[in-house]
Amino acid sequence: MRHQTATGGVNRAGSSRPLRLDPHSLPVRFDAHDIRADGGVRQIELHRERVILRRAVSGMRMAINVRVRDFLGVALRGIDDAQMLVLLHRDPSLSIPLLVSSDHDEIEMAWQIWSEIFALPQLPEDAACEPAPRRRRHHTIRARRPKFLMRRQPGDLLNVTGNYQGEREIIAWD
Repeated sequence: MRHQTATGGVNRAGSSRPLRLDPHSLPVRFDAHDIRADGGVRQIELHRERVILRRAVSGMRMAINVRVRDFLGVALRGIDDAQMLVLLHRDPSLSIPLLVSSDHDEIEMAWQIWSEIFALPQLPEDAACEPAPRRRRHHTIRARRPKFLMRRQPGDLLNVTGNYQGEREIIAWD
């Protein structure tokens, strides 16, 4: 049986309370908004070393396990009339909201605490986060010579020996 954690003070789906996670009560499980998931909700388990995201897309249930060190940092984002702390990942769909508040002092204090707990840098609001480039596939045949080069016959492209016959050398001894 798995250890269940309380979700006290956490924003449930459809709740009007702002999101406030306590950094000192990890691990914690809570629900967050996800437009691509069925029902618009994903379940997040936040631990000190890893994050587990659970959601269903088109009836297919999935769990994504991401190490905390794979995140870029704790970022500050501005929303309508408040600010939000986010555990920022290169893939925007894997970013995790940590705190939503309009109190600037509370945001600053929580930003520092979350950054220390996860040992990640504090990223300012204007830090641009580009999506990660697509990874190249690793095939067993990728080290082979390409098909169009297989048609060419390797040959003597350069005169590497440097033998020139019937020519006079011009050498300046001065």
